[in-house]
Amino acid sequence: MRASPRARQRADQCFAPLARRHSHSLILGSLPGRRSLQLQQYYAHPRNSFWRIISRVFGDEDKPAYRQRIRMLTSRHIALWDVLAMAERPGSLDSSIVHASARANDFDAFFRAHPRIRRVFFNGHKAEELYRRFVLPALGPAHAGISYATLPSTSAAHAGMPFSRKLVRWRQIAERQP
Repeated sequence: MRASPRARQRADQCFAPLARRHSHSLILGSLPGRRSLQLQQYYAHPRNSFWRIISRVFGDEDKPAYRQRIRMLTSRHIALWDVLAMAERPGSLDSSIVHASARANDFDAFFRAHPRIRRVFFNGHKAEELYRRFVLPALGPAHAGISYATLPSTSAAHAGMPFSRKLVRWRQIAERQP
């Protein structure tokens, strides 16, 4: 049985970016999942390996509190955000995002407010796909110097790659920027 238009879910909305003016790198997800929305924290699902990977990359494995995790990134000049400002998505799977309802964040304004960002890392292929579809066509030449890299998704749904291989790929976020 199909849900009536009134029974449709309302759109999920992303969080504000976690960034400092001196940020030189940006990690982008697609849109927060249900658990993250409930807790109002990026990557809050306990089976998502994002924070575990970040902790291993920077050798700060004793950072359990969310504020400390955020500080671990921002003190290293790394910002965190999502491609989409909002979208309808039944459940938490990126594959369930309803593209017709998707609205991208304002990256032109973000990059103008954070002019040192020269690297963008996508947390998974879906984040990259959404960025290329909804954001890149609208970005002007002022942002042409940004480099992009797609990293393996830290989602528990991406179980086809072991943690150890994900960690190896994610280590590039710690490399010094030229």
